[in-house]
Amino acid sequence: MKKKTNWAKTKRYLPLYLMLLPGAAYLIINNYLPMAGLVLAFKKVNYNVGLFQSPWTGLSNFKYLFTTKDAFIFFRNTILYNLAFIFFGNLMGIITAVALDSIRKKFFKRFSQVIILIPYLLSTVIISYIVYAFLSGNNGFMNMTVLPALHLDKISWYNDAKYWPVIITIVYLWMSFGYSSILYYSTLIGIDKSYYEAAVVDGAGIWDQIRFITLPALKTTIITLVLMAVGRICYSDFGLFYQVPMNSGLLYSTTQTIDTYVYRGLLELNDIGRSTAAGFLQSILGFICIFIANIIVSKIDKDSALF
Repeated sequence: MKKKTNWAKTKRYLPLYLMLLPGAAYLIINNYLPMAGLVLAFKKVNYNVGLFQSPWTGLSNFKYLFTTKDAFIFFRNTILYNLAFIFFGNLMGIITAVALDSIRKKFFKRFSQVIILIPYLLSTVIISYIVYAFLSGNNGFMNMTVLPALHLDKISWYNDAKYWPVIITIVYLWMSFGYSSILYYSTLIGIDKSYYEAAVVDGAGIWDQIRFITLPALKTTIITLVLMAVGRICYSDFGLFYQVPMNSGLLYSTTQTIDTYVYRGLLELNDIGRSTAAGFLQSILGFICIFIANIIVSKIDKDSALF
């Protein structure tokens, strides 16, 4: 009888299991099978004998990340940029989502969602040329229009590294805030509007409604997105830091990250072991960061923790 009951449940949910198969197959092929390649992080790859027959080197592939003279620069840039992206990205996403939720005309609301999402859908290569159109030394919009209007001298944007922390941050926010705002907006549309109506009756203003209704409703979404971002705090958007600065060597002090450093090192040294070690280290550090962040969240609000 029990076997029959289990088969009935399996048969009932069979369409869902079939829908799960493509995603599960992708996850296994793309995420789990490549984990066997992590052994390359502890080897010096010799193509004559093959990847898995290559000699073991212990932790020497990891040492180069810390012993190189650029180690402090790319670790600092990667972490500080990600901290800025997490704070300002979520802040802009929340503000935009609240603004979208306050729009009453459906056509304008849908039109706004499409417009703010377009930068997220563009290729980073296209983004890099849009930025170049603004910052080109000879024909850029900033040097030809904005700076002369302000009676300021032209700036060689691609030769001066000090401007790029601000430029990179602005470009990232422009690219990503539409996507994050849609995530927050999807939470807001699920809030019972009677709460706002009751708040208005009680004399609550716009800011009071946002503070006591909107933000508490967004708390779980905010924590989830922040924890996911913290888990990738040692990663960087390769296209953003490689394509947008046009791979200018003069900007490395403020645009070099772990990902771009490994890519350039792989091109120059063709050392798979070192590049694998860098990716392995990023994953371990990301896991540690998200684990610690989750512990902190669980101490403050256990229901909002991921695990």
